[in-house]
Amino acid sequence: MKRLLVVGLVALAGCSLRPTYYQTLKEQATALRQGDLESAGIAFITPSTVTGQEQEKQVVALAFADVLKHQRPGLKVSSLAETLSAVNRAGLTEPYKRMYDDYRDTGLFSSDTLRRVAEATGTRYVAQLKLQGFGQGSKGRFGLLGLRIVETLYGDVRVYLQIWDSRDGSIAWEGMHELRISRDTTTEEPITMRVLLERSAQELVAKLP
Repeated sequence: MKRLLVVGLVALAGCSLRPTYYQTLKEQATALRQGDLESAGIAFITPSTVTGQEQEKQVVALAFADVLKHQRPGLKVSSLAETLSAVNRAGLTEPYKRMYDDYRDTGLFSSDTLRRVAEATGTRYVAQLKLQGFGQGSKGRFGLLGLRIVETLYGDVRVYLQIWDSRDGSIAWEGMHELRISRDTTTEEPITMRVLLERSAQELVAKLP
């Protein structure tokens, strides 16, 4: 028994409890230049998600808006809630719904509705997020006497961000971030979607002009 305990403690000591990050980031600026966002502001509209993650739309938009406000304090940011409120006040509910439905089929936004949404929020640029993938899981790493002492938790997320210019209906910037976080732990606390999204937001926002 003592020998097993010693072996167990040695193995446990050798386990790294710090998270490990694996990520891929790609971005392309087609028209967005340094200072453009600060001079004109940006509004988040309803994100799109993979099937089965529709209820996460607000979480995705909130995480990115919070990070953008924190990292770019001089930038006017209209969160999803603020954008939807402005759309409702401006009587744009039906055009907004049609624009969103058309986007799911074509990948395009109506330039007229895009401009009206931007005007309602007092911004020029519009941010569209896509949650393209999300997953969580765990696997055993070390056990003793039939008990799992250490396990590896992991979480994956893939997010795509487009920034549209409402003046001409063009895509001014786009980026994709794919992230996996893994952590050896002695607890059952999962790697949450919020943690994954905040990390992705930080990486993508850091690449914005």
